[in-house]
Amino acid sequence: MIQIENLVKTYGTVRALDGLSLQVEAGAVYGFLGPNGAGKTTTMRILTGLARPDSGKVTILDQVLGQPGVDIRPLIGVMPEEPAFYGWMTAREYLRDLMAPLYGMAPKAARQRTDELLETVDLKKAARRRIQGFSRGMRQRLGLAAALVHKPPILLLDEPVSALDPAGRKEVLELIETLRGQTTILLSTHILADVERVCDVVGIINQGRLVLQEGREALLARYAQPLFEIEVDNGFGTWAEEAQTLPCVKSLSLVDHTARLLVNDVELAQTVLMSSLASSGLLVRRFEIVQPSLEDIFLRLTGTEA
Repeated sequence: MIQIENLVKTYGTVRALDGLSLQVEAGAVYGFLGPNGAGKTTTMRILTGLARPDSGKVTILDQVLGQPGVDIRPLIGVMPEEPAFYGWMTAREYLRDLMAPLYGMAPKAARQRTDELLETVDLKKAARRRIQGFSRGMRQRLGLAAALVHKPPILLLDEPVSALDPAGRKEVLELIETLRGQTTILLSTHILADVERVCDVVGIINQGRLVLQEGREALLARYAQPLFEIEVDNGFGTWAEEAQTLPCVKSLSLVDHTARLLVNDVELAQTVLMSSLASSGLLVRRFEIVQPSLEDIFLRLTGTEA
């Protein structure tokens, strides 16, 4: 559905994209990840036609961007991080009278599609309310409806839930999940837990290049190096520094009263760590072997691990 080949884009002396290549298969919910400045926004701008690459090629459904006569607007639906609206319009007016005519829909088809979308994004009861009175979560759902007006085969979502509170994020993510299989979704985000929840495939970009692209489950299994989580009632004192010198410990990070240790030998680590904790006099609340999260893998692959 989307094929990116050796994409290069520079802004002055800054090389935003440095030979980026990736592909998005039909029907996938593709999580597009990267730290700040990695090139995600530049890539999304190129895909939506808002920027042009210095070199490289982008193909969307066999249509090469930038070629004479190629119009990708019917092929993609775009939802920016914070969609903009005319606040004096109602949700129904915005979809039926503004968005639908942009895609050449006749009035009857526009009314029917508007009713379908308001039902899909759970805004049917708010259809006659002015948008200026909508919550941020409602505005994001309306933005998603606007991106879906013309039933695009590809949906480009740029940080769709980053500005939402937990309740709003849950609503939008559940809505994205319902679209699985109906359209191909490229989801650009920095919220790793959301990718782990809704995406089938993960692509990690860093410094303008693709670091890794793999199915979510395969990715987690491939990097499933054992982690120990140790939670104590009080601080760790000098124990954390001593633990990092143990031969079975590869790395250690502390968050509040919890230590996360990456080890190279699980059986040895169980024995050595338990013995070390017992002799330290720490009050251990939890000692657990856990599987790494997508966040652990992301930090390791992008070189931002503490």
